[in-house]
Amino acid sequence: SKIRQGVTTEVVGQCGCSAAPLLGAARHDSDWFGHLQAAGLEDPASDNFPWRSMAAYRNHLSNNPPAPNVVALAGHNLLRAGVMGYAGRAATEDETREMVRRLEQALDEGASGFSTGLIYVPGRFSEPEEVLALAQAAAARKGIYATHMRSESDHIEEAVAEVLGVARASGVWVLISHLKTSGKTNWGKLESVLGEINAARAAGCAVHADRYPYCVSSTSLDSRLPGWALADGNAAILARLKDPRTAARIVRELTEERTPDSWEQIIIAGVSSPELVRYRGTKLIDIAREWGCTPPEAYVKFLVADELHTGAFFASMSEENLYRIYAEPWVMVGSDSSIRATTGRLSRGFPHPRTYGTFVRFLRMALDGVLSFGIEEAVRRMTLLPAQVLGLEGRGQLAEGAWADITVFDPETLREKTTFTDPHQYAEGFRCTIVNGQIAFDGQESRRRPGQWLVGRVG
Repeated sequence: SKIRQGVTTEVVGQCGCSAAPLLGAARHDSDWFGHLQAAGLEDPASDNFPWRSMAAYRNHLSNNPPAPNVVALAGHNLLRAGVMGYAGRAATEDETREMVRRLEQALDEGASGFSTGLIYVPGRFSEPEEVLALAQAAAARKGIYATHMRSESDHIEEAVAEVLGVARASGVWVLISHLKTSGKTNWGKLESVLGEINAARAAGCAVHADRYPYCVSSTSLDSRLPGWALADGNAAILARLKDPRTAARIVRELTEERTPDSWEQIIIAGVSSPELVRYRGTKLIDIAREWGCTPPEAYVKFLVADELHTGAFFASMSEENLYRIYAEPWVMVGSDSSIRATTGRLSRGFPHPRTYGTFVRFLRMALDGVLSFGIEEAVRRMTLLPAQVLGLEGRGQLAEGAWADITVFDPETLREKTTFTDPHQYAEGFRCTIVNGQIAFDGQESRRRPGQWLVGRVG
């Protein structure tokens, strides 16, 4: 899905979840676990799992090279879980120091920075001081800090203030992942958010953002649970959801804290249980009507029935705001999705169309005059800008002596085919993808795997 859209370098380990380091109680989330199964790998808890450290992961990819290049970030959620499990509390000073030590080791072993997913467990239980300590360690080794912020909706202004505070205090280069204002009541906050970021940039902070060209997001369904209900790992979460009194408390809080229209926006996507597959693409409110209950009650019942393995789409963003975000020259394009395929093991699941359509859609928007800039600037947002932000020398531009990472496409035939009801469809119009001087795609998939592990250093 990526090499067929001309993607020559994939940045992995975003939103706090990475392949490594996988130590202590740290476990990959359900989405990661599904990909590991698809790749034919053992359960990460097994002694036969091929990596634990970033160095071992790098070695694994060297022995099993992918088609695109790989830039890896160390996920804060794995760092935290490896040190203190999934406890729903702030880290102690000793625990924070150990997280810093493990991040420094990962950076020394080839990570290009670290990421946070501050709406996910266990990162959501961290204090800003914990993140700052990690950011200082990354800055000292010239790595970046990519963040899925603590809020992208009701508290987005506070979340942006936290991120900018970390940037000012540490000097780290910051990349805000999939910048958005989610929820109709928050759409009007965008200008304030952009103003704060631009002020920080004018004062010398290196702050950038990425965004996918869709107004529907996708993440795990359980991410909407109250924070206290997400502590101590999946077994504990399921136990709470199955307990009638605790489930009633969760339903009550969700009813009080979330507006009725927020339930209208939730659409079931990936599911694990065969009995629930028929609900893919169905709105949660329609499931609630079928089950004869309220949307919060249906939400809890669905999580239990699918044992927390459910993905969802959230139709909560403004198209006008999407174009306004892209108008900022420091915003690049990112798919916020993993690599998929229309056949074989990677065809499992029900991914967001951004998996197959992000880059073709963005180019099409530029060609059709929807954006405030043309095709040349659109290409820069996908090539030179991310290469500069990630600190990848010799990448992102056609120049003598640069690495030959090249995409050939036909503007006349560029077309997105993927949809929310039939996502596994490749884009059209891409003719050839060259990675490190070797053809990885020329209308048909190649058996060549020319991708390399890239280490970015900034500042």
